[in-house]
Amino acid sequence: MDSLEQRLADLEVRLTFIDDAVQALVDADGERSMRIAGLERLVQDLRTELASLRLSHSEDPHNEPPPPHY
Repeated sequence: MDSLEQRLADLEVRLTFIDDAVQALVDADGERSMRIAGLERLVQDLRTELASLRLSHSEDPHNEPPPPHY
């Protein structure tokens, strides 16, 4: 019976380590998901800013008012 109890204790220890490893993976996945979401927002903001810059620079330069020294 002692060997059965020892095997059960060993399995409980292994299960505890597996639970810890799974929790660490879940935490890392959540952290990476948040970082990816932040990077996606940043990329979208940069795309919006780039599009507005393209629009402002695509205007006809002849429509701009003359510089102040004229």
